[in-house]
This record gives sequence, C-alpha cells and structure tokens, in this order.
Amino acid sequence: MTATMHTEAGPRPGTTPVDTRTARPVLDVVIPVYNEETDLEPCIRRLHAHLAATLPYSFRITVADNASIDGTLYVAERLAREFAEVEVRHLAQKGRGRALNAVWSTSDAPVLAYMDVDLSTDLAALGPLVAPLISGHSDLAIGSRLAKGARVVRGPKREFISRCYNLILRGALAAKFSDAQCGFKAIRADVARQLLPLVEDTGWFFDTELLVLAQRAGLRTHEVPVDWVDDPDSSVDIIGTATADLKGVARMIRGFATGSLPVSELRAQLGREPIGVSTPGVPPKLATQLVRFAVVGIGSTLAYLLLFLVLRNGMGAQAANFVALGLTAIANTAVNRRVTFGIRGSSGAARHQFEGLIVFGLGLVLTSGSLALLNALASPGVVLELTVLVLANLAATILRFVLLRGWVFHPRRQDH
Repeated sequence: MTATMHTEAGPRPGTTPVDTRTARPVLDVVIPVYNEETDLEPCIRRLHAHLAATLPYSFRITVADNASIDGTLYVAERLAREFAEVEVRHLAQKGRGRALNAVWSTSDAPVLAYMDVDLSTDLAALGPLVAPLISGHSDLAIGSRLAKGARVVRGPKREFISRCYNLILRGALAAKFSDAQCGFKAIRADVARQLLPLVEDTGWFFDTELLVLAQRAGLRTHEVPVDWVDDPDSSVDIIGTATADLKGVARMIRGFATGSLPVSELRAQLGREPIGVSTPGVPPKLATQLVRFAVVGIGSTLAYLLLFLVLRNGMGAQAANFVALGLTAIANTAVNRRVTFGIRGSSGAARHQFEGLIVFGLGLVLTSGSLALLNALASPGVVLELTVLVLANLAATILRFVLLRGWVFHPRRQDH
C-alpha cells in the first residue's frame, strides 16, 4: 500500500491558512456510532447548539453509523431532517476506524474532527483543538487526558490501562504524543488525504496508527488538555481492544522494519523543513551538540596527551596529568561554551569557567584514580599508562558533556 504523493508546486499540505469565509463547511465533525439509539439524539442536539453558538464559520455534523442493528439509523436520519448541518453516512460493516476513514476520505471540509457519542470530553476544548489547524500552525490535534492541565474523572482500572498503553507506545513506537486513545481529535483534510491510504486498522487502533504515521512523517501534532468524565455505561471491550492494539503495534513495528510503510517518502512530502536559523544564545539540537562536543573533545584529548608526554619526564605522571588536564579543561570549556552550546559574550563566562573547573575536578578524580590504581597493581610503561588514560578520559568526557549540557550551560540558567 502506498500513499498518494502531493506533486503540485506550492506550500506543502497543512501549512496554508484555511479560508473560513467559504459557504461550504469549514469543519466536519464525525460522530461514529454503533447501536447508540439512546445517546445519539442528546449528543447531536448538545453538539449542534454548541457549534452554532461558538463557531464563527460554517460546520457540518456527520453521523457515521457502523452497521447498527437497533434504531440508531432512524434517529440519525430524523435529526438530519431537522438540522440542515447534520448528515448521515451508513456503513454496512462495523468499525470506528472504518467509519472515520470513509467519511474523512470523502469530506469536502478542510478541517476534519471526530468525537465519541458520549461527549465525555468537555466541548469547550473544541475551539482550541481546531484553531491551530485552521491557521496552518499544526497538522493534527488531539485532546489529551494525560497532558498537564487536564482534569479527568474515571476509575483506577481505566486510568491504569490508559497509562500502560501510552507507555507501550512510547517504548515500542517512540511515540511522543501523550494520549492516543482520547476520542477527541482533528486533522487537516489535505494532510489526511496523504495519510489515510496508509492506515490499515478499521477499529480502535486507527487513532494510534494515524498519529504514529504523522509523527514519523514529521508532522506537527497539537495537544489540548481536556476536561474528561468517564462514561460508566461505555460498552468498549477493554480486553479485546487491548489485544487488537498490541497486534497493531507489532504490525507497525514490522512495517517500519521492512520498509512497507514509506516513512521517508511521507517525510519528504509532508515533513516540516528545519528552521535552519543559527541564533546567538540558542543552543543547537542534541545531535548537533554531540557532534560539536565530540570534535572539541578530540582536539582537547590530543592536546592533553601531547602536554602529558611533554611534561611527564620533568614532573612525573601525576603532576603532568594535573597540569595537562587543567590547561586543556580551561580551553575546552571556553570552546564548548561558544561552539557547542552557542553562548556568546562575556556574561556568565567566569561562572562557566568556575563550574567547568568543578567538572574538571571530577575528570581529574577519574584519570588520577585510574593512574593510582594502575601503579598500585603493576609497574606500567608509557603505552599502558596512555591506554588507561584514554579510557579514563572517555568516561570523563561523557561525564563532562552531561554536566555541561544539563548544568553549566543549561538554557534556563543563562539569564541568571
């Protein structure tokens, strides 16, 4: 299965602001239902009243009936006759993911959303959910019960299962979003057209699969902390859903490993370009910092070994180690301050050097301790001494990077 790649010239999908002055619906809210004849009418009436009162643009509510065998379809069609903004889609097969895929793939609205029929999520979050999609700031948006600021009322069993599931996603699929299962999401239609052909799941894993694909494609997902109250009458089969979700996780891992999921093409087509701006005082990303730190470290290590060899015969191994390490530590701190961590000017330089010397002291403990232990156990030659010092310096270098990045040059400390 392959995605339909966007080939037209111009800005990539998802980045152009939506024209809200159009007569067609700007927002299409899908309510997937199966045998919900009791809850559907109060849901639609409440949702319609909220949208009509709060949205400054046109909208549509689409009831996606997943092969209900009760009176759900009859209720939906009656509501559609009453409200011009309500439409009904009937599917012959069950599956929430199948219903969302079917409606979203054919909708003419530029912003697509869905929510569960029980309206467990406070509708006040709907505006913040779709706003960044309309502006072009984000590609997808999700309501999160686990984000900071969310207020959730639900039993400990569901809370435990939800958090465990999200931990699995973080560990197995490197997911960065906080809540995959909250039934309150939105997506840009131009982005959805590229992703939906790749989403295989037709059930509850649909959300997770879409979000992981979007993340791997380099899309931006906006998270909205929500107020959420558990529906005690929910008919979701927790065990069956969890089993299907784990199978979906395994299938995605296999797809990424074998290349059957074209992540590189998606990223080339949809991914947001790097900012590409170097601003004084703004440190680069971790990968760039590691490369720059390594280059500086190699230079420092060579200078350190050269100084050690020059000074060793005149003052002994321990004294030579102390002087060589001290001189290169001062130079190393100064270079890393500017090159690796992007700090310019003299402000804070004295504190940085002082704290750098503390880091140097820890490195000295490692290297001098290694030399002392080596000489206590044997009578080493120069080659063995250098070997031990290189290994000790490697450990000291790792420690140095961690402390410089997380303490000495941490961005939050540079204004103090």
